[in-house]
Amino acid sequence: MRKSLIMMLSLIFVASALLAGCGKGDNSPGTSNTGSSGGNTSQGTKVEPFELKMRHIEIGEPNKNRLARLEAVKKKIEEQVPGLTIKLDGVDSEVNRKDKLRSEMAAGNPPDIFDAFGSPDIGVYAKEGLVLDIGPILDELNLRERFINLDPWTYDGKIYGLPKGGSIEGYFYNKEYFAAKGLEIPKSLAELEAIAEKVKADGKVPFAIGSKDAWVPLMTTNNLWAYYAGPDFTAGFKTGESKWNDPKMVEAVSKHQEWVKKGYFKKGELGIDYNSQRNQLLTDEAVMMYDGSWASSVFNDAVGADGKSKFGFFVMPPLNEGDGLSSMVDSNNGYAFSAKVADDPQKLEAVKTFIKTFFSDEIQLQSLSEDGLLPSMILSEEDLQANANNELIKEIILGMNELEYKWPAFDALVQAEVNTELGSGIHRVIEGVQDPKDMLDALQKVQDEANAAGE
Repeated sequence: MRKSLIMMLSLIFVASALLAGCGKGDNSPGTSNTGSSGGNTSQGTKVEPFELKMRHIEIGEPNKNRLARLEAVKKKIEEQVPGLTIKLDGVDSEVNRKDKLRSEMAAGNPPDIFDAFGSPDIGVYAKEGLVLDIGPILDELNLRERFINLDPWTYDGKIYGLPKGGSIEGYFYNKEYFAAKGLEIPKSLAELEAIAEKVKADGKVPFAIGSKDAWVPLMTTNNLWAYYAGPDFTAGFKTGESKWNDPKMVEAVSKHQEWVKKGYFKKGELGIDYNSQRNQLLTDEAVMMYDGSWASSVFNDAVGADGKSKFGFFVMPPLNEGDGLSSMVDSNNGYAFSAKVADDPQKLEAVKTFIKTFFSDEIQLQSLSEDGLLPSMILSEEDLQANANNELIKEIILGMNELEYKWPAFDALVQAEVNTELGSGIHRVIEGVQDPKDMLDALQKVQDEANAAGE
């Protein structure tokens, strides 16, 4: 590639300016983490057994590598912390975020360690005193300056969680099919639609999709409105500066509905789950799939006749050729910790050991090489070169490097009830039972109510 990987990865996050003060002293990339040894006890001291509950979302075949890494970390921590047993609790991502975790927070009893989204969730929980301020732990372990961007995890100047990795959204596509049909990566939305028409005429599904969970189709919608209304438009919903029923927003959602009506997605998409959409690409039923870079591991073993990766990656093209490329890029998924941990010295020590062990060069590099999960921590260029070890990952990083506009996903910028209403609304639009303008009018009312309530 024409630029080094470290330069490419420095562009991962919106607030990349945080890099300026990094790499000092023991925090420099490639050095070992120092700090608490994790559970050392004086000889002869009796250790009481205790349990730490950890909520994760690494379930199902696509997440097998992530679960394996987590189980290895679990074993390592239990060996280091006397008396500790970690109980892993795997829950579907949507169920965890929108149902189970919210109920546990309302009851004031979240898991000791739990999978979480930074903005806006962590701010809500921190405001109520339900999550642990880990700033002192990061200082003790010399980790505070190792993260590329902690903005989504920061509330009122304190840090309440850590990102597992970074991500970008775009199209995975069948490179063999493109080559056989003489297709090239589209430079405009019109060219993308022309490709979709050719794929459809060939009896295949243009865009693999599984819209049972609304966030999946909303990835596509979000990128469309970032082009039609502008990459910074979403940030204005919460302040009232932007309106959901703005004509440009209506135009964007109408474009999504138009693609549904034209048959660019598989019929019955509302009954298809997220994991199943990938099978449409793997079995050659579909040719393209809009998804996050986190999905790349699914395609690691798919090799074409030429011995190279069968699948490639490109970001959604702009409305007009030559306009700047735009995509979601963030670090908004990771782990947070119950505030109650601070009241239990044993659990606090275990959490320190978890942070030291999980948020390490080793796990970051394994995540990159095994799953294509982009780093959330500053790593050495040599390590990055050695672990970005397949063409698909390199294409993802290259696509990220070519972005002119980067923005966080919509659900990091709007209130929970707005997100819920948007999810219901996009389902109605896809089903064809509601016009985009009517859906967005209703959504704006929910936004106005949330803003008025000061949420």
